Amino acid sequence: MSPRGRHLAAHMSTRSSGGDQAAAACQGVVHLVWRSDLPGAPIPARTICTGGGVWVHADVVHRVQVNGADLEVSVVGAGEPMLFVQTALSANELVPIASETVLAASYRRIIYHRRGYGGSSAPDGPSSIAADAADAVALLDSLGVDRVHLVGLSFSAAIALQLASTVPERVHSLTVIEPPPVHVPSAAQFRAANARLVELRRDAGVPAALDAFLTMLVGPHWRSELDQRPPGSIAQIEIDAATFFDTDIPALLNWRFSGRDAAQITAPVLYVGGTDSGPLFAEVRTQILGWLPDAEDTLVAGADHSLAVTHPREVATALASFAHRHPITPPHRLDF
Repeated sequence: MSPRGRHLAAHMSTRSSGGDQAAAACQGVVHLVWRSDLPGAPIPARTICTGGGVWVHADVVHRVQVNGADLEVSVVGAGEPMLFVQTALSANELVPIASETVLAASYRRIIYHRRGYGGSSAPDGPSSIAADAADAVALLDSLGVDRVHLVGLSFSAAIALQLASTVPERVHSLTVIEPPPVHVPSAAQFRAANARLVELRRDAGVPAALDAFLTMLVGPHWRSELDQRPPGSIAQIEIDAATFFDTDIPALLNWRFSGRDAAQITAPVLYVGGTDSGPLFAEVRTQILGWLPDAEDTLVAGADHSLAVTHPREVATALASFAHRHPITPPHRLDF
């Protein structure tokens, strides 16, 4: 299986119906106790597991009402709040990073599913990057969180940039992990590829578009490769795929963001990328660092755009170091 195939298989395995068996078989189990005092009713526990080890065992996950929708949300640990904005297609791609021990000691990690993913409400029509950002702000309001360390990956890095620009007072630090290349000089090819997927979905349906997309990324035998993962993984991504094609791709293609918008961001910024992510994401890195000249920059050696799953420890270490240098609560000073 290709690295990208392993990545897709990993994040597609998170709805396994055989979680208990997977947990017993995995090494290095990470048990995270979800807060039970959140608004909304708890929903059944899940184990998020890849073949190499369990990422999360969720005792309680909650649904929180946000802007007329119910979002699945979990809050793990104690300390300064850190919000992980869910990316597109993969409901749990940021979970490996959030589960790393380097973050566990000092941060209250907030992880949620956007509309149309997992157990969250379905979208009620066309959406936008700005609407997703508004949902994230409303979620913080529901949880009583004023300012956060904000983390976005790929599609959700666009949401994080929009949020930090629109309501900078809510973002204490911003980490973007390879935002999508929709505004770079070579964006036309990226936009055209996504437009073709939307057209294929319209003409031939979600299964055909998903098959074309995964064949492009994983190879023609993606079903047999992904069947190596726990039962139910393919079925779950097929359910969530409609949101990806019908809501997320159009929202991204319609997103307008420029250097003028970036200039509204007041929080310190960290850009994280992979050395092997290719020329489009190299352009993204140049663009972000041009828009935000004071941003810090970390490249993970040997990583591509799948770095959240293939190199979670390296990404989490960079994130923890960055957030530690920019604490929400300044160190206590003793005045003599």
